[in-house]
Amino acid sequence: MGLETSFAIYLILWWVVLFTILPLGVVSHAEAGIRTPGGGDPAAPVNPNLKRKFITTTWVSALVFAPIWIAAHFHWISMAMLRSGG
Repeated sequence: MGLETSFAIYLILWWVVLFTILPLGVVSHAEAGIRTPGGGDPAAPVNPNLKRKFITTTWVSALVFAPIWIAAHFHWISMAMLRSGG
């Protein structure tokens, strides 16, 4: 698996993991009983912790990507195997 393919697979995994991690631990203004400033949406998160979620997404994606890369590196799987379905 080449560098470009590895990067593309990691990037796709990163986005999937990001959308999995985003809703974790979110408390909305309505749930917290806080009035939204400036007429904002009551379902908006009080503190989304985006930096923490991006860091978590990065290491979780790396953990998911590592076995895929190892299997491709040692030729346990190949792109041809994936294309043909087995």
